[in-house]
Amino acid sequence: MQVEKRRTNLQQRIELSSVTLQRNVIVDLYLPGNVASLPEDIPLLLINDGQDLEKMGLAEVLDDLYSRGLLAPLVCAGIHAGADRKMEYGTACTADFLGRGALAAGYTQFVLRQVIPAVQAYCKVDAFKAKGFLGWSLGALSAMDIVWRHPREFSVAGLFSGSFWWRTKDKSDPEYNEHIHRIMERQVAEGTYHPGLKFFFECGTEDEEEDRNQNGIIDSIDDTRDLIAALVSKGYDPLKDIYYLEVPGGRHETTTWAKVLPEFLIWAYGK
Repeated sequence: MQVEKRRTNLQQRIELSSVTLQRNVIVDLYLPGNVASLPEDIPLLLINDGQDLEKMGLAEVLDDLYSRGLLAPLVCAGIHAGADRKMEYGTACTADFLGRGALAAGYTQFVLRQVIPAVQAYCKVDAFKAKGFLGWSLGALSAMDIVWRHPREFSVAGLFSGSFWWRTKDKSDPEYNEHIHRIMERQVAEGTYHPGLKFFFECGTEDEEEDRNQNGIIDSIDDTRDLIAALVSKGYDPLKDIYYLEVPGGRHETTTWAKVLPEFLIWAYGK
């Protein structure tokens, strides 16, 4: 494990070698102070597509929330995506109808067996108080899949513009059935209620233009609402366990997701 000091003493970079993914993976750490001052009961937030976080201004968002007393101390770990992002992100149970997501199970094991222990060792804590996972687009699907499949490890999922359309049959297939072939919705429908899990969903009204069922609602919003309905059917309280934010004019891009970051952080980790 190599450590590189970045712009300030609050941002550090870890580089991990993954045999499973066959690449070196950069993980950027955002700490609320130096390692020696971290509280022992601090939570950890893992973030997919960590390479986007500088552009999204995460450091500035954190500084602002801390300065206003709105955020409890938190360790953020941004995991950089690789060239095979569409293979590493997805659902571990199965690839989609084009074979994308074939490395998702390996990525999950990398996160659990290498990323979390490495961040824990760097922060010199025996264990994190709680762990969450944040992602956007395909990274949100990955975060949701990992949290849902490992409820003893995680308590929060932050899901911006999630690719919850991910499916085992093409939508043009005559046999396509939304409630059977959308992989994440089916996982939830066939799963069980896990006490303590909470979910933050965001969609922009201009995330896309696709409307496969011609109901006047774009697919990303439909897919997200259907996934929320599946969670509610399992026993999750739509007021206490689930937060849904629909952003008027919001687009499928980092500019929109950056604006949503503070709201998610305060909801999940606010004082």
